[in-house]
Amino acid sequence: MSHVLLINPNTSTEVTVRLLDQLRPWCPPGAELVGLTAGFGEPYIATEAAYVVAGHAVLEAFHHHVDEHGLPRAVLVGCFGDPAVWALRAEAPEVPVMGLAEAAMREAKALGPFAVVTGGHAWGPMLERLARGLGLGGAEGLQQVHTVEASGGELAADPGAASALLRDACVMVAQGAPRPAAVVLGGAVLGGWAAPIAPLLPCPLIDNVEAGGRWLGQVLSQPTEPNHVVADGVG
Repeated sequence: MSHVLLINPNTSTEVTVRLLDQLRPWCPPGAELVGLTAGFGEPYIATEAAYVVAGHAVLEAFHHHVDEHGLPRAVLVGCFGDPAVWALRAEAPEVPVMGLAEAAMREAKALGPFAVVTGGHAWGPMLERLARGLGLGGAEGLQQVHTVEASGGELAADPGAASALLRDACVMVAQGAPRPAAVVLGGAVLGGWAAPIAPLLPCPLIDNVEAGGRWLGQVLSQPTEPNHVVADGVG
């Protein structure tokens, strides 16, 4: 089995290492998971401008990697916002490509109308736009994006305060009206943070990094059409 590529659109190598550690258990034996970190941009994407730059950085990292090592078996873009995912699918249609946001939102949509909790107010309209583009908006899809003021980088810098802030936000959204069938906790740096919060909610809480891992596990363990996304969002 050829290698699998994780591309971190943020310039933080710490995020890349953390994502690799969380994603390796989802890969079947024999699958080598290789991590790339964006060569330029921002340590944590928190604005529209940073998102656009990150897309260029993802494409550059992918092309440099392919020139040296050949095409990977699959690509996961390690950002809850999925910069350059559609561009990668267009440029390498034979390679399955997924982003953390799409993986998590498709899992949530399979359960019914859903909500997203994440950090950084700029991500609200950006994620709503992404959901509409993926056909995951509307009455049966994304109901709301609740953003806390702190960005991903600020949340990672103070885990104690961030955990309480996100816990309260997830509980409030899950118990609000209209009540969602699922809540997604989004953010590359927030992988693993859903587990202690999930028991407090009346509905499933989806960890976006784990959703990316489940997608990797499935796409690597069964034959799939390149870049074909099945109804339950895991193909």
